[in-house]
This record gives sequence, C-alpha cells and structure tokens, in this order.
Amino acid sequence: MKSLTTKLLFGLAAATLAATAVADTTAAPAEVRFAWAGAPRVWVLGKADKSFDQALGVPVKWVQFNTGADVLALFASKQIDIARFGSNPAVSGYAQGLPIELISVPEIITTAEQLVVRADIRDVKGIEGRTIAYPPNSTAQYALEALLDRGHADRTKVKLVPLKPAEIVAAWKRGDIDGAYAWDPAKAQLVADGAHVVFSTGDLRKDGVLIYNNFVVSKEFAAKYPQLVAAFLKNYQKKVEEYRQDPERAAATIAATLDQPLDSVRTALRGMEYPTIAELLSADYLGASANGAPSGIARAQAETAAFLVKAGQLQSTRVPASFVPFNNASFLRQAEN
Repeated sequence: MKSLTTKLLFGLAAATLAATAVADTTAAPAEVRFAWAGAPRVWVLGKADKSFDQALGVPVKWVQFNTGADVLALFASKQIDIARFGSNPAVSGYAQGLPIELISVPEIITTAEQLVVRADIRDVKGIEGRTIAYPPNSTAQYALEALLDRGHADRTKVKLVPLKPAEIVAAWKRGDIDGAYAWDPAKAQLVADGAHVVFSTGDLRKDGVLIYNNFVVSKEFAAKYPQLVAAFLKNYQKKVEEYRQDPERAAATIAATLDQPLDSVRTALRGMEYPTIAELLSADYLGASANGAPSGIARAQAETAAFLVKAGQLQSTRVPASFVPFNNASFLRQAEN
C-alpha cells in the first residue's frame, strides 16, 4: 500500500512538473521581435537603454525594414511579433486578411514627413512638370496622393516615381528626380544637398486627413502573450514621458544610437504628436463613441482603404464593412493601470 501511495505521489509530482513546464513555455517566448525602420523615433530610447528587454523579461530582436510592404511580408512569414509602421500599409494588411491588429497609435505625423524639392520650385504648384519620388505603400505616399487629390497641384502634370528611401537619395544625387515626399534620414540628406520643404503631412489636417503611425501586433502573439503586449505599451509610454521631460537629452541619445546628426533627429522627433493613453482611449482615436459611431481611427482607416482602392493597391472587394474589429484597445487599458 505504501509503495502504491508513493508511486501515486511521484506520478502526481511528475504531472505537476510537466504542467508547469508547459505553462512556463507559454509565459514568455525566447525573444520578442520588433520591426523598425531605423528612423529617429521615441521608441528608440527603449532600444538604447534596453528597457523593452527588461519590461518584457526576454531579449528583444530589432528587425529592420525599408517600407510598409516589407512589414506585411514579415508578418505573413511570422518573422516579427510587433511592428511600428504607417497607417496605410497596415490597412492593406487588415484588408488582405493578415492575422494582425492595431494596439496603439504612437504618433500623429505632422512635419516628420514632408515634400522636399529643388531650390527653383517655390511651392507645391511648382512640382507640375517635375518628377517626384515617394516610398511605395507608405504614409508618405498617402500624403502625396492626398495633396494631389485635393488640388494642391495637377496630378496629370506630375511624374510620380516609387523608390525606397535609399534609392531616393541616390536618384536625387544623379538628378533623376526633382523632389521627394519622405522622412528622415532620406529627407534630411536631400535638404542638406539643397532641397527645401514646400509641404508637410500636418498641413492635411485642415483637409480632414489624419495620417499616423501605428503599433500592430500578430494576433497569435497577442493571444499567447497578452501580458507582454501590455508591458510593451506601458514601457513605450514611459519613453514618451522621458522625451517630454527632456527632449534634448532624448534626441542626443537617439542620435548616438542611430549614428545620425543630432539636428536631423531633433527635427524628426518634433515632427510628431504623441497622444497619451487617455487620449488614445477617447473616441477621437480608439475609444467607443457615445452614439455608437466608429472611432476616429476606424474612420481614418476606412478613408485610407478608399485611397488604396483608388490607387490600385487594394481590390474593393477586399475592403471590410468596418475596421473596428481590427483595433484592439484592451492592451492600452491594461497599460494605463
């Protein structure tokens, strides 16, 4: 009897250890993979001080990309878990059925992305008869198309060329293009070589166009590690507060981390608005409206989808009836506490 009892106890202990082992493997992954563009943004502070690694309790792998299309490919091949990238490639991803969802809007783009042109072009109207480059499937392309759609220049008289950021700089130096709608460091390199700004993305706000960057997560990762998603957002908000408290120090840290000129980093960081979690949970962004209307971001996503269809980058049959299901504010609510 004693032998049987002992065997039962040993069996129960072994089963408990096995269950614990399974629980441990789901409690945290070996690493968390962030997709980033290598641009000067506030979350780079968390790369510099490794606070994301500390907050998540596992190493963070930073996977660099060039365009939003790259991010979608990385999500599709399950090579990343969380990404910070532009609004319109994300909308394209939702519509195409990628298992991803928006978890936050870290930045509203104002002057971080701009149309920069040669010295003899005095205003936006002056790009008519010229060649203008843009990174394809990006917020910069969306802004460029939006300003043309709203009559700031005659679209039929502007030659548009899709190029990656590094290709934009090379094309400028060769004299192949007369300007570009881009972000730093490419934008800064053109300005250093004689270009000047004639339009900023923030100028579109008066036309009712909201262009932003988003944090997007793999649904599989979010379902498996919800505590890590909340911890990520909480640590990001700490980095925003660090920037607000000492913008100069934050800019210097980011410039050193990226090996980019301090002046261009400082300018890029000032070119964004950073909503608080409370603001993001309002109906203006991701919160529910009292009258049941879609949130501000869901409306912006619908407008972005319409643009993508018009631009031939998305089939109309793929556009969902609502983008509300693709926005998950629950992790922001957890991060707020």
